[in-house]
Amino acid sequence: MAIRNKVTKIRTCRGAAKRFKVTGTGKLVAYGANHSHKLSKSNMSKKKLMLKKHVLTGADARNMKRLVPYLKG
Repeated sequence: MAIRNKVTKIRTCRGAAKRFKVTGTGKLVAYGANHSHKLSKSNMSKKKLMLKKHVLTGADARNMKRLVPYLKG
């Protein structure tokens, strides 16, 4: 009887999976931060920019892809 090495499964971080989506080209997109409250000092153009989705780049994208390894587009 052969002894098999057990490899642990990679777990998806469920909190991150709910916050990020994958584009058709494989990039991660997410909403920007700081758009929930205390927005009276910001002008309207800045508020509209914060409500849009942003493409993650560099180290942010690499770290988030580790959290959500099986996320599909």
